[in-house]
Amino acid sequence: MRYEAVIGLEVHAQLLTQSKIFCACSTRFGAAANTQTCPVCTGMPGVLPVLNEMAVEYAVRMGMATACTIRQRSRFARKNYFYPDLPKGYQISQFEEPLCTQGHLTIETQAGERTVRIERIHLEEDAGKTLHDQDPDSSLVDLNRTGTPLIEIVSEPDLRDPLEAHAYLAKLKQILVYLEICDGNMEEGSLRCDANVSLRPVGESRLGTKTEIKNLNSFKGVEAALRHEIERQAALLDGGERVVQETRLWDAQRGETRVMRSKEEAHDYRYFPEPDLLPLVLDAAWLERVRAALPELPDAKRERFQVQYSLGRYDAHVLTGTQALADYYESAVAAGGEPKRIANWVQTELQGLLNARGIGIEASPISAASLSELVRLIEADRISGKMAKEVFAEMQRSGEAPGSIVERRGMQQISDRTALLPVVQQILAANPGAVEKYRDGKTKLLGFFVGQAMKATRGRANPQELEQLLRESLDSS
Repeated sequence: MRYEAVIGLEVHAQLLTQSKIFCACSTRFGAAANTQTCPVCTGMPGVLPVLNEMAVEYAVRMGMATACTIRQRSRFARKNYFYPDLPKGYQISQFEEPLCTQGHLTIETQAGERTVRIERIHLEEDAGKTLHDQDPDSSLVDLNRTGTPLIEIVSEPDLRDPLEAHAYLAKLKQILVYLEICDGNMEEGSLRCDANVSLRPVGESRLGTKTEIKNLNSFKGVEAALRHEIERQAALLDGGERVVQETRLWDAQRGETRVMRSKEEAHDYRYFPEPDLLPLVLDAAWLERVRAALPELPDAKRERFQVQYSLGRYDAHVLTGTQALADYYESAVAAGGEPKRIANWVQTELQGLLNARGIGIEASPISAASLSELVRLIEADRISGKMAKEVFAEMQRSGEAPGSIVERRGMQQISDRTALLPVVQQILAANPGAVEKYRDGKTKLLGFFVGQAMKATRGRANPQELEQLLRESLDSS
């Protein structure tokens, strides 16, 4: 391709506070339309906003987690525009004096690690929701979401392709969920993304004309919309046409972006300081308390898993994908069992089960303690790996402890050589022709003898002990 894409993302994350940012109305999702409103969030005359301290703390947590400078003095502003779901005619946001600035995030790409700069993270209130499919003759407005606290995370234009944008968005979501400040649910609108994209000739440093893409409500949607927009702009430039600065809407059904409106500039919103709110001033001691309470973040946890549990980078990356999965793994290791073996069972058998059921680790029918017990049974040579899979299947069906299943079904592995020797002798005596061929050099027949012995013991023989005993008996004259 003759062009380089330049991409920046504006990510809105809904904060998990119980009440709205400037009033006491609930933020609960799914309530009947217009039942979670009051004179403050609907913009009635004479009312005054009161800032939610928890929303400020959540925003500061995200700023700290992304290495931002936390400004001890920030200020709210009014962003003026008209839309039916904005009852005040303006949105309270932050403009010239945001809460968090100059951060960064490290992402994994096909070319290795890359650092994406974060220009700012600021607080603002959400607008309502306009419904166009509820009434054939009218558009309806639900103001329940009006005033819900958001943080907007604005990246610098450091991303270069849709895969990098996907990786950056996924990393942001992971951190937000680790911090327990946003549930990251794009389908419910609690994580939303607008993408700014432009093209420039490869080797050029000057930025091209950008477009903004809205209505991106999934990771795949972000990737697909960016691919389409890059192809659209490239076709325009190749045809001698120019790219127009505008806001475009992603139409997932048609797989294309389409014009929504001309792109606004900051002056179009007529920002001015919010007169009903004092500047937000944060005490240094309060900031230190917030910093001290931060949880272990994904990158630090991944590095610790590699050192503490001797895991490879890939295993550590998977197991720290969510806080819940990491906690489950550590609980299983703490209950006993070799960490690498437990990691394998969590990533294969357990994740396969959860995926098949469409549930998360929080709803796992097998507890961390039970999985640890199963692994210890394998390590103690009480059951084989194959038998363990049978026990695992029974565990997820019945919830019974693995030790109880093994006892009840008489599945204990036979590792005693004195108990296995008669079985070996019987198999060899019953197959003299195969024994002669083995001794003539057809050593692959060992697998045949192992299979026969396993069948005779109903799969209970220890495969390693059995194979060693067979070799000794076959190689003896």
